[in-house]
Amino acid sequence: MSKSLLKGLRREVLVANLRIPQAGLATLTWGNVSGVDRDAGVFVIKPSGVSYADLTEEDLVAVALEDGRVVDGHLRPSTDTETHRCLYLAFPSIGGVTHTHSAHAVAFAQACRAIPVLGTTHADTFNGPVPVTADLTAEQCAQDYEYNTGQVIVARLDGDPRRADEVPGALVSRHGPFTWGATANAALENAIVCEAVAEMALHTLALGARLGDTSEPPRHLLERHFTRKHGPDAYYGNGNVPHAPGI
Repeated sequence: MSKSLLKGLRREVLVANLRIPQAGLATLTWGNVSGVDRDAGVFVIKPSGVSYADLTEEDLVAVALEDGRVVDGHLRPSTDTETHRCLYLAFPSIGGVTHTHSAHAVAFAQACRAIPVLGTTHADTFNGPVPVTADLTAEQCAQDYEYNTGQVIVARLDGDPRRADEVPGALVSRHGPFTWGATANAALENAIVCEAVAEMALHTLALGARLGDTSEPPRHLLERHFTRKHGPDAYYGNGNVPHAPGI
């Protein structure tokens, strides 16, 4: 991988990581973003335990996609590196992965409950509930824990790349959310949306329980919101003009 390409990927990953605290998605250093260059067989990820305020491009760590060895960098990579690598290997369309411990998404993960689709805000990004994985077994925790964390996500999506494209995120049971996207920045934006819809869902479920309203939104409405932003007939946005998730 050329120095110029690696520098460009480092810059993208740095900017995405710095957005984690700006978006309120992490306490202390509880979050990381990576980005991959598949042609070079390398991904770049935040180092373990380094504060966002101190983070520089040079601190980021380049890791071989094939076997997880560090190929460039002077610090240890995030402890979640092997989870990122597992997801990259399982889903070829993924260009970036984000993991945080954002409070509302973690609440669903700790309750071992998927984030339900309760309205169009959710459906704009996730074409279905944000699923929750099975618990890791004692054996999965004892050896290759982080890689196995990725494996339970892959298993929850049945290893189906199409499902990973339509629902770009999952909750690891009793742990927290992982999201992904075409780029590191897209993965981070999906984490922002995941946290936002988790918070909305908690309020909606609480209000519905109080009022005795358990109705679900019509599927055709949700499908319309997803397809106007995703797929061959999408018409959201303006070509190459940068935009963030929204209407």
